[in-house]
Amino acid sequence: MGACTGVAGVVLAAGAGRRFGMPKALVEYQGTLLVDRAAQVLAAGGCAPVVVVLGAAADEVRERAELTGATVVINPDWPSGMGSSLRTALDALAQTDAVAALVLPVDMPGIGPEAVRRVAAHASTSALAAAAHHDTRSHPVLLGRDHWAGARAAATGDAGARGYLKGREVALVFCDDVSEGFDIDEPEDLRRINP
Repeated sequence: MGACTGVAGVVLAAGAGRRFGMPKALVEYQGTLLVDRAAQVLAAGGCAPVVVVLGAAADEVRERAELTGATVVINPDWPSGMGSSLRTALDALAQTDAVAALVLPVDMPGIGPEAVRRVAAHASTSALAAAAHHDTRSHPVLLGRDHWAGARAAATGDAGARGYLKGREVALVFCDDVSEGFDIDEPEDLRRINP
């Protein structure tokens, strides 16, 4: 992966989607696979490179998804939860000169490029920032490079950076006017928002 300057995008898309009944990377939303949508949103918001972490059904995702311009990395430990996917992404980004990583779970199709741009605008090596929806910290989450080692060490089980961010000052970037912070956990969620 080549060097870059600026903000790298990370799509966490390795889960099996047990509650949903299939990997959410393969779920279609408004005619696009969620994994493609997330990668496109990060790229459109100015992130480069965009790293997509796959795990469950990785071969099928690679076969069906476009992932144009994205760097795909495989998390062999994906059954252990989102934490291992964050570690996989940060390991891949260690070879770049990105100043920060902007992390977006695959199952949040309400996040658009403008929310990505707003959060990414806070980028520095020491930055910690996140979108806020309805006055609550949401995604995407920005991790400045100085925090990668700590976030990596704290990322266990299904908690990505949550444990690391707890008790630290995180700049909240209000995005209610440009994005929605819902996530899709079950097929009913998709039906409710995608009639």
